[in-house]
Amino acid sequence: MKKLKLEINQNHVSGNEENVLKNRGIMITPPINKDYWTLRIHLYEDQYIQAFQKFMTLGIGFAIEDDWNTNLPYTCDAEEILNHIWHNRRYVAIKKKRTLRAIKMIQDFIKEND
Repeated sequence: MKKLKLEINQNHVSGNEENVLKNRGIMITPPINKDYWTLRIHLYEDQYIQAFQKFMTLGIGFAIEDDWNTNLPYTCDAEEILNHIWHNRRYVAIKKKRTLRAIKMIQDFIKEND
């Protein structure tokens, strides 16, 4: 299995990683498309765990969802986020332990750069 790797959306960065995390002024839902993510980690095939701007914070959820808009703020406990979004995992090959590690990696990056 491939090592988890955090990606930063360069379209959301204006100079360095810190800027992407400080710019959380969205109060309405912007157009949601394949590029609407700030941080993400590839899990399997076309599925990622991702963080994105949402209501003055960053939300964490799966990139592709059957149940649209299932996510929680990054400040929630990683296991709470996992349990809340798990039904959207899309593939049985996506495992809880790996997904939990990905969520924690995103949370740790945000906390280190906040």
